[in-house]
Amino acid sequence: MHDDRGLEDVWETYVRSWNATTPEERRVLFESSLDPGCVYRDPLIRAEGWDALIAYILDFQRQVAGGRFVTRYFMDYGDQSIARWDMQGADGSVLGDGISYGEYGPDRKLVRMTGFFETPR
Repeated sequence: MHDDRGLEDVWETYVRSWNATTPEERRVLFESSLDPGCVYRDPLIRAEGWDALIAYILDFQRQVAGGRFVTRYFMDYGDQSIARWDMQGADGSVLGDGISYGEYGPDRKLVRMTGFFETPR
């Protein structure tokens, strides 16, 4: 099946999964944006597959109540993308920022996501 969506649409669907408030909503967003065997990495974790990523997202939401991500810049070519993003608090204040790199499979779903952000040393 060919998917005519642009990679930015796929990326933004994935971002909405981090901001989703119910497991059902998150799964629907995953189904249209993530390969079930996807690998997520950042300075704190490596999560393989949907269940591991869901657990990590839930942990983030517990630590940053009302936290959400907003893409500020997106660029892609071929089957890769980069995105600059802000992590916002419930009041919309910027709590941090970072850059993510994505790789997409033939079905235009994300297979690898790597987040870059500063961590306390």
